[in-house]
Amino acid sequence: MIITNELNLPAPFVDAATSDYKYTPKRYSVTSVLKGVREAILQRRHDDEIKQDASDMVWAIFGTAVHSILENSQETAEQLKENWFSVDMGDGYELSGIFDLYDDATGTVTDYKTATAWKVVFGEFDDWKRQTLCYVWMLRAIGFDAKRGEIVAMLKDHSKTKAKADHTYPQHPVCRIGWDFSEQEIAECGEWLRGRFEEIKRAEALPDDELPMCTEEERWHKADKWAVMKEGRKSAVKLYDSEEEAQERVEEEGDKFYVEHRPGDDPKCRDYCSACAFCSHYKELMKNVD
Repeated sequence: MIITNELNLPAPFVDAATSDYKYTPKRYSVTSVLKGVREAILQRRHDDEIKQDASDMVWAIFGTAVHSILENSQETAEQLKENWFSVDMGDGYELSGIFDLYDDATGTVTDYKTATAWKVVFGEFDDWKRQTLCYVWMLRAIGFDAKRGEIVAMLKDHSKTKAKADHTYPQHPVCRIGWDFSEQEIAECGEWLRGRFEEIKRAEALPDDELPMCTEEERWHKADKWAVMKEGRKSAVKLYDSEEEAQERVEEEGDKFYVEHRPGDDPKCRDYCSACAFCSHYKELMKNVD
C-alpha cells in the first residue's frame, strides 16, 4: 500500500501509518476471510497500487497504539497474549490470526477494539462475534479448549454528559461484550471457513471483473426507498420499501403529496473499501453519483 500525506502531517505520524507488511501467497487472515472474496483478493492483487492517506488512518494508528500498550502487561501462567498463529486449510492454504488474550482457565479469547459509542447503543456486534468465533475454532484446531469470545471495546467518542442523561447510552468509556459458543456454532464456523477457502481458491484464478460480487451484507447495502413528500416540507412524511406502497399513500393524501425515489447505496464500497478503484461494481456505482 502507498501511504500519501495530503495534509503534510509530521513524519512520526506518517511513519506510524506505514507498514512493511506483505501478503503471503495462500495465507489469509481471519479479517480477510470475513470480507467479501472480491475485496480480499483485489486488496492482495493491487496492494502495491492502492493509495491511502495517512490522515484517513488516524483511528487505525490509535488502535495499534492501544494494543502496543496493553501487550506490555504481564500475563498469568494460564494466559497467552498477542499471539500470531495459523491453521492448515488444505492445498497449502493457511488461515492466520492474532488474538489479544487467551485465558485457558475459562476458554476465553479476548480482542481489544476501539469503536464508537453508537456501535454499542445499536448493538451492532455481528462482526465482532464472527471474528472471535473464528479464533475459538482456530484455537480448538490447535488443541485448546476454547469456547468463549469476548471484546473489550474502548469507546473513542464516549460522552459523560450523554451517559448521565440516557441510561441506554454506555455508562463507561470501556465495555465488555461476550458470547458463549455452543459446540454446534463452533462446528458450523469450521464448515463455513472451509467453504470460504474453496471460494477463494476458485476466485484466485479469475480476472478482476469476474470475481464473485460481494454480498449485500458485505457491501453494507441499503435498499432503494420511496419517500412520500409533501409540498413545502423538506423531510419525508414516510419512507416505503416499494413504489407501489408510496403511490397508494399519495393517492390517499391528495394533490399536495408526491413520491420521491431514493436510490439504494453500498456505503462499504463507496467509503470503506481500499480496493474500490479496481472494482467494476464500484465504478458502476459511481456512475450514478450526481
